Parts: sequence; C-alpha cells; structure tokens
Amino acid sequence: MAPVDNTLAYIDQGSFLGLRALGRGPLMQFTWIYDRPVDIDGLRRFQRNLGRGLLGRRIETSPLPFGRHRWVTSPGPADVAIAAAERSREQVWDWADERVCVPIDPQWGPAWHIGVQPLIEGGAAVTMVASHSVADALGMSLAIRDAVLDETWDLGYPPAGSRSRRRALSEDARATMRALPDAARAATASIRIARAESGDVAMSIRTTGAKPTTADDHPVVAPTIAAYFDIDEWDRRADALGGTSNSLFAGLAARLSQLVGRTDKGGRVNLSWPVSERTEGDTRANALTAVMVNVDPDMAPSNLSAIRAEMKSALSALDETSKKLMAPLPLVPFTPRRLVRRLEMMVGSVGHPTGCSNLGDLHPAVNRPDGTDADHISFRLLEPQITTGILDRMGGYVYLASGRVHDQIFVTVGAWIVGSPNTKQSLRAVFERAIDDMKLSGIVERAASQSASSDGPGAPRPR
Repeated sequence: MAPVDNTLAYIDQGSFLGLRALGRGPLMQFTWIYDRPVDIDGLRRFQRNLGRGLLGRRIETSPLPFGRHRWVTSPGPADVAIAAAERSREQVWDWADERVCVPIDPQWGPAWHIGVQPLIEGGAAVTMVASHSVADALGMSLAIRDAVLDETWDLGYPPAGSRSRRRALSEDARATMRALPDAARAATASIRIARAESGDVAMSIRTTGAKPTTADDHPVVAPTIAAYFDIDEWDRRADALGGTSNSLFAGLAARLSQLVGRTDKGGRVNLSWPVSERTEGDTRANALTAVMVNVDPDMAPSNLSAIRAEMKSALSALDETSKKLMAPLPLVPFTPRRLVRRLEMMVGSVGHPTGCSNLGDLHPAVNRPDGTDADHISFRLLEPQITTGILDRMGGYVYLASGRVHDQIFVTVGAWIVGSPNTKQSLRAVFERAIDDMKLSGIVERAASQSASSDGPGAPRPR
C-alpha cells in the first residue's frame, strides 16, 4: 500500500504561517446547551472518536525555512474538562469565552478541546473549540457527525518525529525544487492580480494604520451573541420576502451592518461569503474559497429578491473568483512573516466586509455530542489573542454564522465597532433592532456581564 501524502495543502500552510506570523489565529467553537444533565460517558466516547477522524492530527513543520509542512497523527486531549463548580444559565457564555482562551496549538497540541459546565438549574453546557488550521467549519461539523455516529477514519498519517532530520531535509529540499515552477507561475499571477486591483490595494494601504489605537490596548474576546429561530417561521418569512433561507440570513447581515455603519461609500454592504469545496474523503483543513456580494441593505426588510439575485450572480462567477484567489497560493511557503502581518491589515480594510458563514442544514448527529439532542446549538469564530488596538487598526469587524438543525436556526453575531462601547449588551441591542426590522421572531441570549472580554448571553429572551 502506497504511503499517504501528508503534505499540507498550500491554503492550510498559509493558515498556519499566518498564525505564527501574527501570534494568534482564528478558533471555531461549537456550544451545546442542555436543559438536563449530559451523559459524561457519552461525551468521553465522542472525544475518543474525534481523535480517530479528521481532528486526529497536528502539524509537523519542515526543518527548511521554505519547506512544506506535514500532518502527523495526534489523538487530541486525554479527557473532557469538567468544571468543578456549577454556574447559572445566564453565565454559560462567560464560561464559553473562558474556554476559547484555554491554549490551543495546531503544531504542539492540543489542536482542540472539549469542556463541560454543569448548571445550577440542573442542565449543562458543552463546548468544543478547535484551531481553524486543523479544520474549517464544515470539516469540524463533519468530524462531529462522524464521532457521534462512531464512524472513525484512519487518515494514515505517521506519528510525530518519524522522519530523521537528515531525511526531512533531503525530502523537503527535493519537494521545494519541484515546486519552484508553480511558485514562479504564482508570482506572475499575483502581479497580474495586483495590477488589476491596484485601486483597492492603494486604498487598503492608506487605510491601514489610519485607524485610532485604543489607549488601553489589551487582549479581548470580542463581543458575540447568539439567537435561535424556529425553522418553519424563518422559512415562511424568507418566502414572504421573495427569498430563501440563505438570502434571509444575508439580508439580516446586511441590515445589521448598516445599523453599525459598516457600509461602503454608496451605502451598500459587502458580504464576504466562504464557499465550501469539500469533497468526499477530503483531508484539507480549509477546503473553501470565497465570494464577495455587494447588496443594498435598504431593500432587505421588504424584498430579498435583489439580494438573492446578487448572491446567485456571485456564485455563478465562483470558478473564476476561486482561480484568482488560489493562483498565488504556491507562494505561501516563501512569504515572509512581516508581509503576512501587513497583508492581514490590508485585507481586513478593503471594502469593510461583513463575514457571513452559513453552515446550512447540519446532520442531526451534530446536535448530539453526548448521544442525545441538545436543546440549543450554536457556532462562532473568534480570535481570543487579538487586542483592542489591533481591532481598531483593522477598522473593526462584523461576522455572522448560522446553521439549521433540531428544528431551529441559530445565528451568532460577533463584532467590534471602532468607537462604540463594544459590550454584548450594546451588540444585542442593535441586533434586536435588525431582527425587528426584518420582522423575525426568535430567542436572543441575554448577557450576564458588561465587559467585552468576559460577558456572554445567558437566559433566553423571546423576541
């Protein structure tokens, strides 16, 4: 049997190099809330199974400065982390914020972990946090599904340290030489793209560094809130507006962005939309591309047909967009860390995009980490090591995520608005206004405390 190619895809190496260059990287968090105690034995079985699937790996770096990194096997943490003291329901997201600050490292491990918080009211919360360098959102949801269903996957990766340094140097040097023609073509493509988009690049360079730096620059978990909607009511509202579930999510994102002032010069909103390219048996951590959809937020509350058409048009051009995004990737191993840090600020500044991640219909098993259905599930993306000053210099951000399972649609919103209070209370207030504008009815989680770094939603609030 031929050995498995455990070389990281260029996009995955880029994700990892970005983490190392910036000293931080995006983490994904699924959180389940049960109105009853959870089955700890079931959760431990779930954890063991996760270590025998797509998440059962970590990154081993090349000894060459420009070498390709490789996957090695890693079963993950030995056990779930069970909180010793009970907390109230309204403190669930304080605890969830704390869990995203528990160290994670895709190279040294653990690349993910699971925590359980017993609740005073008799229920419990379960949360799973993973590095985006090991799996994207869809990859993580599929890993969860397989682990719940006791379906394991032997990736065939070698153990860490299985190559001697001499062998690693020799193999990686030959691989680098073979990759030089691809890198040359990528350099040509990058120059062509830079010339075509010179206006946006120039604007991003001027914008970067122009944002005020917070006087008290400190690490922060940016405010995030969660809401839950009945699937049938959501779909009826989408139909009434001439849209789909996806375009209703886009319309809600556009309206929220308008309310917080995240629009372009024409008053329109740029929605940055990741699109999965994951196929059966795909072992890439980040099997995705992205499209940008420019929409009119004024139309969202009354008619989604224009937004739906804009999304359809963007998706029809996906092949060309994907080629443009992927063309420079062979240059990733040769990209200096200083340039990576500069590029992050530039990319975040162009068009003030609002991130939208719609996981769509999730497998029912994704809602059953202990083997039984949770009452609520949500997903969010965070960077816990980021600071207030960095967020201000980036011009802030707005990010929404959504998914459908267990007769509910969850929507999470994370945001940092330069010059605003940036508490979960203030974010919830503007999100509730966006929900009201879209004539939606759901449950918005309450925040237990005021600070951006430690508060979180608690007892549900009907809307």
